[in-house]
Amino acid sequence: MANYETVTVERFDQVALVSLNRPDNLNAFNAALRRDILLAINDVNADPGIRVAVLTGAGRAFSAGADLGEVTGADFDVEHQLNSEYKPVLLAIHEAPIPWISAVNGAAAGVGSAFAMGCDLTVMADNAYVYQAFAAISLVPDGGATWHLARTLGRKRAYELIVTGEKLPAQRCQELGLCNRVVAADALVAESLAWAQELAAKAPLALRYAKESLNFALEQDLSATISQEARLQKICIGSADAKEGVEAFIGKRAPVWQGK
Repeated sequence: MANYETVTVERFDQVALVSLNRPDNLNAFNAALRRDILLAINDVNADPGIRVAVLTGAGRAFSAGADLGEVTGADFDVEHQLNSEYKPVLLAIHEAPIPWISAVNGAAAGVGSAFAMGCDLTVMADNAYVYQAFAAISLVPDGGATWHLARTLGRKRAYELIVTGEKLPAQRCQELGLCNRVVAADALVAESLAWAQELAAKAPLALRYAKESLNFALEQDLSATISQEARLQKICIGSADAKEGVEAFIGKRAPVWQGK
């Protein structure tokens, strides 16, 4: 892995732990962090030895959102920044061939919440929360936050959350479907890595194409989804891993997955 100024990447066998690393700024996104996180995520996605990745924040917060110290000057173009710097990162997670787990500590606020929600699975510390901070400064959610909130909460609840600026604690996030698990704050990274390692032991093609199929199903009708599932199933059933899975099941042994 490369060296980054504002991100750390650690490897635990087939699992990568990617940490936003501006703890003194609550991991607010400045130019360096936007640059480094894209590089790090692309590096992790391209590594054939990594089967699951965990995204977290160093220090007291997952991310406080955008670094407002940069939002100054007549030449600041927020539309360009969102499309050219944030969008590629968030799509790299969404379209990754591996699952990403967000391990949310403290605040996941503003665009930081989009990163937390953008991962395929989410573990939250019991003192963590999701916060749509935009309305408090006369802004609207960005980074795809409205897409995730509308699909998870429904239109009315999502709108209420946005306009009221309610801070959703971890337990409430779990009840609403915004996270999968809530764990003790001091065990967040360990629990998230343990889950990632459990998933990394499963069939890589099943992980990859189940994710692709779900992403497709969110945007398509039933007929198109059935056809997409058929296409992906054809890829899977013709794979060496599917043959290995059947042989391992018959032989009553653990399968050895190759991801092909």
